[in-house]
Amino acid sequence: MLSPPPGTPGKAWPAILIGLFVAFGGVLFGYDTGTISGILAMKFWLGTFSTEADGTLTASQDSLIVSILSAGTFFGALTAAPFGDLLGRRWGLMVSAGLVFNLGVILQTAATRQPLFIAGRFFAGYGVGLISALIPMYQSETAPKWIRGTIVGAYQLAITIGLFLAAIVNNSTKERTDSGSYRIPIALQFLWSLILVIGLFLLPETPRYLIKTDRYDEAAKSLGKMRRLPVDDPAVIEELNEVQANHLYEMSLGKSTYIECFKGTLGKRLLTGCLLQALQQLTGVNFIFYYGTQYFENAGFDNPFIIQVITNSVNVASTFPGLYLVEKLGRRNLLLMGAIGMCVCQFIVGAVGMTADSSVDSGNVNTAAQKAAIAFVCIYIFFFASSWGPVAWVVTGEMFPLKARAKCLSMTTASNWLLNWAIAYSTPYMVNEDHANLRSKVFFVWGSFCFVCIAFVFFMIYETKGLSLEQVDELYGVVSQAWKSKQFRPKVQFADIDTTGPDGRKLSLADISTNQERKRSIHDDPQVIEKV
Repeated sequence: MLSPPPGTPGKAWPAILIGLFVAFGGVLFGYDTGTISGILAMKFWLGTFSTEADGTLTASQDSLIVSILSAGTFFGALTAAPFGDLLGRRWGLMVSAGLVFNLGVILQTAATRQPLFIAGRFFAGYGVGLISALIPMYQSETAPKWIRGTIVGAYQLAITIGLFLAAIVNNSTKERTDSGSYRIPIALQFLWSLILVIGLFLLPETPRYLIKTDRYDEAAKSLGKMRRLPVDDPAVIEELNEVQANHLYEMSLGKSTYIECFKGTLGKRLLTGCLLQALQQLTGVNFIFYYGTQYFENAGFDNPFIIQVITNSVNVASTFPGLYLVEKLGRRNLLLMGAIGMCVCQFIVGAVGMTADSSVDSGNVNTAAQKAAIAFVCIYIFFFASSWGPVAWVVTGEMFPLKARAKCLSMTTASNWLLNWAIAYSTPYMVNEDHANLRSKVFFVWGSFCFVCIAFVFFMIYETKGLSLEQVDELYGVVSQAWKSKQFRPKVQFADIDTTGPDGRKLSLADISTNQERKRSIHDDPQVIEKV
């Protein structure tokens, strides 16, 4: 059971509820990406949108229709920084969900030919890209540090719920012989965006964004509302002063430009975040959720729609353990466990799937091999959903300083969507018999990337469990090797120290931390903190 540390002032539940509600935006993300898998297999949709005499899609059409959403999300994620910095985290989310995303839904619902449907997919993706960067940002900036991982991880839970709802709705409408077969699943997205936008009207802006824009009094009101404390409570003042002092220190070292994001420890963090999000996609999870229905159908499986519902159910259920373990095991341990489990499962699915493929080629059905493949696909989903699914968003949401958080998060999220697009576009060419014809051998590709994930976590991922966002800055400033991050203990309180050295230059975080440790060591009381 997760509980606040003893002596934690105020109440945590308002901030927790706010973070969990904002996570609902993940339903838009998951549902929108989940609907297309079933829609592309619907007979009425194919009869309406196909340009081929046999009523099917070419590999290029299949790739374009699926991947154009990811292209939209890539550009949406990149522009999330100006949305989040100019409009604010809260209003940025409202515009993204209420206007941009709904424009795409309208175009898809109205479409009867591929061009308009594709345009709708792009604009819906643009909105999802904006949302996918802004939600973890909002959550990280409002959540108490002792449960931040669980709250941000709830975003991934909402994504899985969206995927599950899409599978249920697709399965319910697939036999309809009118446009409702695809328009009902698509139009339901209006409901999800409406719930999010109405709720955001009632929520506060994040205190850290208000500090960033020099609105201290509003930040105090926002934090007081989240902690259920008066704005002049010492705990509120202390937390805000620490956020403000850290932000002023970071700004004194350099402006918040895109070029600065690629320099020093910030550049190291950006590289880590981009690779983490890219590898999350390269584990192959979206092959199952984008093309699962078609893959299982082509591989001779009975009831491919039902199998898709099963895999989505496993996805939802398996996310809950991850929300608990991210604060118990920590980020590094959970990511390592997940990478090892996924790697093993992907290679087993590839080997068993090849056996099933050979049986289909010879005119037989190897039921045992098919069931084994489905079982290990589900076990793979368990490892993904309890580790890399939620924790990738947690780590990227908490690793950047306030001055550059919007820019860096937009780029890491764009990396996720860039690889999402590449996989969505290339998969038909990889598995179809008219091209590479990998079929089940494609799981060996995903398994190889999962093996890379193991090394990546060991060498690149820092343990940030239990640290405030400001303490994460200190961590990256004083610890140079990721595998030593578990031994880190915060030493710096920015609000209590002078960050200027004797020669007038700004001290580095490593210098400040060393000086603070030296000062503590010469006092009998280890809690005494003097100005440097």
